[in-house]
Amino acid sequence: MLDLNVVNMDNKLLNPLTLAYMGDAVLDQHVRAYIVLKLKAKPNRLHQEAKRYVSAKSQAQTLEALLESEWFTEEELDIVRRGRNAKSYTKAKNTDIQTYRKSSGLEAVIGYLYLEKEHERLTTLLECIIQNVNER
Repeated sequence: MLDLNVVNMDNKLLNPLTLAYMGDAVLDQHVRAYIVLKLKAKPNRLHQEAKRYVSAKSQAQTLEALLESEWFTEEELDIVRRGRNAKSYTKAKNTDIQTYRKSSGLEAVIGYLYLEKEHERLTTLLECIIQNVNER
């Protein structure tokens, strides 16, 4: 496993889509662990359930709810904005560009918190995402 203590850099300077790439992986792993323990089902059923949490549409809705409740710190809001405004050269699958950008903003802040080793704040955010989706 990679020792993140060895890497010494300012993560705010990373490309926001790089942060989103990391955030996507972190969110996916968290959701998978949650649904495996919750459902104890076959892989196809697990995949269908995971999409409720990790789809761009779901992430965009969650971001909107978190922004409305003023959940993020100013520093985190800056990362969200950078992630949302980043120009991606890949086409969004199964969604429109605005939804894709919002989901990138949420993923960017997840990636940032992970790389900054802000474990408590990251865990709280991931739990808020799960709760938000469960309440829909």
